[in-house]
Amino acid sequence: MRPFYRTIGASLFALAIAVSPALADAPVAPRTAAAEKAAFEADRADILAMAGNYRVRFEMQETTPWTTDYTPLEPKRSGGNEVVRVIEDTGRRIVLQHLLVVEDDDDNTHIIKHWRQDWDYEPAKVLVYRGDGNWVWEEVPERMRAGRWSQTVWQVDDSPRYAGWGQWETQAGIRRWRSNWTWRPLARRDAIRNPVYDRYYSINRHQPTPTGWIHWQDNTKMAEDAGKLRPIVQEYVLNTYTKFDGYNVKAADDYWAKTKGYWAAVRGVWDEVAAKRSGIHVTEKAETGTVISGRLLEIAGEVNGGKLKEAAAIAEARRLITAATVQPPQVASAR
Repeated sequence: MRPFYRTIGASLFALAIAVSPALADAPVAPRTAAAEKAAFEADRADILAMAGNYRVRFEMQETTPWTTDYTPLEPKRSGGNEVVRVIEDTGRRIVLQHLLVVEDDDDNTHIIKHWRQDWDYEPAKVLVYRGDGNWVWEEVPERMRAGRWSQTVWQVDDSPRYAGWGQWETQAGIRRWRSNWTWRPLARRDAIRNPVYDRYYSINRHQPTPTGWIHWQDNTKMAEDAGKLRPIVQEYVLNTYTKFDGYNVKAADDYWAKTKGYWAAVRGVWDEVAAKRSGIHVTEKAETGTVISGRLLEIAGEVNGGKLKEAAAIAEARRLITAATVQPPQVASAR
């Protein structure tokens, strides 16, 4: 007889994937025009409030194994200083750029362009991960769009990572945004270990706090065997952003001032590829993310240091992205 937890885990997982992520929530209840406007403004305020200067604590812990032959990893804790800036706000679209600020042993400050989050109100579609370096467009069911925001997360080189949609709401007196179920590729911390799993099936949540905000992830780590996906282990990730100015914030703002034109062009090229090719296919490496990630970041460093003109940098980035991407194959939704 199978162990109790394995039987229950398998049953719960089967139930979860039997229900399409698009049907995980009911449509937002009808609201008056005044209530809709108030909710929209409250949502915008919560998203915009994520911008600022922070000390960040990253906590990762594998918890429940869903198979008898896997032992969860020990918890991992790390942290750092991170600047978050609003780089676009058109009302129904808000883009936040994260920049890590790192000091070496000689007290030299280094800026690492980190992840980016795009928020879109009542989106018609989102760019979702489908495995093996493929991201494809997925329609948001029309009845699920009203009153909701999508969040698309991009990697350090502005290539895609994952996307989901959900509603900002108040539960137990606490504001939160919770995504639908989303697929995402392995984070570098896992990819470099060559683990048995190769992707995550996740719920993503953002919540304001009195001192900043939290980003919480509930990840089911999945493996593909003979064309079928099976759960390996559950993981939670809690990233806590606490307001903090006690580091060289100016270095991050200076870096962005010098490189924002280059990065805007890089974003534009990725967007062009996704539009023309019905998604994005790009090969990834465990150590760096996409195969062109390292060079795209190097180019930004050369622009920042005055070694490369912006126009030349943009031209090289365009060549790199165009050469590294192809039409993604028709990958079945792995639900």
